[in-house]
Amino acid sequence: MTDIALDIIDRPLADALGERYLSYALSTISSRALPDVRDGLKPVHRRLLFAMRQLRLDPTTMPKKCARVVGDVIGKFHPHGDVAVYEALVRLAQDFAVRYPLVEGQGNFGSIDGDNAAAMRYTEARLTAVAQALLDGLDDNAVDFRSTYDGEGEEPVVMPAAFPNLLANGAAGIAVGMATSIPPHNAGELCAALLKLIDAPETGVDQLVELVPGPDFPTGGVLVESAEAIRQAYRTGRGAFRLRARWEKEKLANGTWQIVVTEVPYQVPKARLIENIAELLGAKKLPLLEDIRDESADDVRVVLVPKSRSVDAEVLMEQLFKQTDLEIRFPLNMNVLGADGVPRVMDLKSVLRAFLDHRHEVLVRRSQFRLEKIRHRMEVLDGYIIAYLNLDEVIRIIREEDEPKPALMRAFGLTEVQAEAILNMRLRNLRRLEEMELRTEHGKLARERDELEKLLAKEFLRWRAIGREIKEIAAKFGGDTALGRRRTLLGEAPATVDVPITAFIEREPVTVYLSAKGWIRTVRGHVTDHGDVKYKDGDERRIELHAETIDKLLLFASNGRFYTLAVDKLPRGRGFGEPLRLMVDLPNEAEIITVQVHKPGQKLLVAASDGRGFVIPGDDALAQTRTGKQVLNVEDGAKALLCVPAEGDHVAIIGSNRKLLVFKLDEVPEMTRGKGVRLQKYPPDAHLADARVVTLAQGLTWRDKNGNAKTQADLSSWLGHRGGTGLLPPRGFPLTAKLNF
Repeated sequence: MTDIALDIIDRPLADALGERYLSYALSTISSRALPDVRDGLKPVHRRLLFAMRQLRLDPTTMPKKCARVVGDVIGKFHPHGDVAVYEALVRLAQDFAVRYPLVEGQGNFGSIDGDNAAAMRYTEARLTAVAQALLDGLDDNAVDFRSTYDGEGEEPVVMPAAFPNLLANGAAGIAVGMATSIPPHNAGELCAALLKLIDAPETGVDQLVELVPGPDFPTGGVLVESAEAIRQAYRTGRGAFRLRARWEKEKLANGTWQIVVTEVPYQVPKARLIENIAELLGAKKLPLLEDIRDESADDVRVVLVPKSRSVDAEVLMEQLFKQTDLEIRFPLNMNVLGADGVPRVMDLKSVLRAFLDHRHEVLVRRSQFRLEKIRHRMEVLDGYIIAYLNLDEVIRIIREEDEPKPALMRAFGLTEVQAEAILNMRLRNLRRLEEMELRTEHGKLARERDELEKLLAKEFLRWRAIGREIKEIAAKFGGDTALGRRRTLLGEAPATVDVPITAFIEREPVTVYLSAKGWIRTVRGHVTDHGDVKYKDGDERRIELHAETIDKLLLFASNGRFYTLAVDKLPRGRGFGEPLRLMVDLPNEAEIITVQVHKPGQKLLVAASDGRGFVIPGDDALAQTRTGKQVLNVEDGAKALLCVPAEGDHVAIIGSNRKLLVFKLDEVPEMTRGKGVRLQKYPPDAHLADARVVTLAQGLTWRDKNGNAKTQADLSSWLGHRGGTGLLPPRGFPLTAKLNF
């Protein structure tokens, strides 16, 4: 038995894997994901169009089954799965996916709702006029060809591309370590920018943006990105465009109205969009919206019914824009393969310049090809004229000579090409060898030859010819035609519409209960009889207040912190609720002093047991996290004691030593955080008992031990300045020293 020699290569695994992964990455980048800047096509799209051209599927011919096209593509050019190739073909035919379709489909090619196309055996396709513009020149040596994957045929490396397809139809793809995302644009605007670049090559991006003001999506919509953001995106080749659905307010009978959405953002399936809005509606996250209906036929018509006619349409739509795909941000990443095959991110001018350079190269190659054809034909015509003038001798030489070709060349001074053309001429063509016809054709070709030679000799003539081609493209696919008319409305960047958080909450009255042990809950409605309210064993009532679900609760704790709770987030029902400490991070040694409904614009007086305090705007007391917001810094041995509304002109404050002091509220500074100032002076064994902000003209009201209201109208005896000690309160004032009115 002989040993079998194995071809074993000793290499580090990391090097071997790196080399193979790099090959895969380069293949993905250049042969799958990124489009070519010259024709805007990926290999699969280029092969689809080339295969359809070979099948003679022109716009004027009968379409053929898509299965036939896909079969030719995967059999001759693109050895990949038939499903992926068919999906690429379908997308090229969808007028809601491609701004300028390259394929005209017959049958079910999907819908804007996100429906799939029918199977390829049921659908048919042919090329469009736009695709023909991309292919025009393939027979004139306009571009290079390469061998197909099996070496049995050839395919174009790039299309001649008389149409600016990259920007007109856009592209999207994810490669290895890079991606591309280019939105579609209006062909007429692109042609205007190309003509501007031909006339003034030094034109900058900002000037080009005036001609190409933004993308033009096939599904329309409203572009609401700011002009500066658009310019910056086109300068760098990276950015994003804010696109909204187009809508209108439709008036109905009796002052009612509804909103009709007529265009949805690009690449947003309408059915999925409606489904998502319906889910939000069912979850009560769209309180301003009553119902949604899809009344679409061939056009888009999505009806949004408001809760009532008093709802602001702008606020309703702003709410929907924020929560649904009625507004999207379409990314811009102009990462493309350059003419050298190297991927790079280009700005708007670079992309347009690359297209023009490609068109210049195509023009030169086609002109040279045509010039060679003309020269060859003129050489043949010269031979035909000689043959016509010496027809009898030519016939004799052909009949009698064993080698007629060299004999003809010697006899008449013919070239090999001329002699070969005479020998290959059919006998029936002899009757058409009339000298005038030959000389007329020869003259026409000579004039065309002179024009081509002049064109190839002078660059400005070539650019003038390219300009004429671009104008023809603009006239055919741009302007005020059904295909060329701009679909995406250029709107202004929307002003910020203040949508209050309350707009997302269903508004209803509730009663908030906080027990002595810190259990909190709400009950629907403003309850006045609290006798039926039950608490856990060993617990009892502490605070009861009326609120609404759109309100926020301000909780002031003995550690000087404010905590904020949304009323709609509190536990509801007839149970015992939940511990407050599960909702806010309240230290064990701290306790809640007061609970009140936050009123925007209201000011609060906060004070500690040592008699120090200040006024704080209620809006500044709102906390954004469960850890709360430190406001009143308390000294050692003291604690925060009260938080009362600062509504009035004087402060009435009383200490545990039953000394009452009244002073002007203006003497208390307004702060957002700190220890505050001394409000009242106490002996060492006394502290703050209570305080209120009152209106001096109305006096001071309190309740006696029997619960009866008492009012001291004249407070002049107790008037003083902040930091004073005060005097004993009026007769009948409670011994608890509480202003408990």
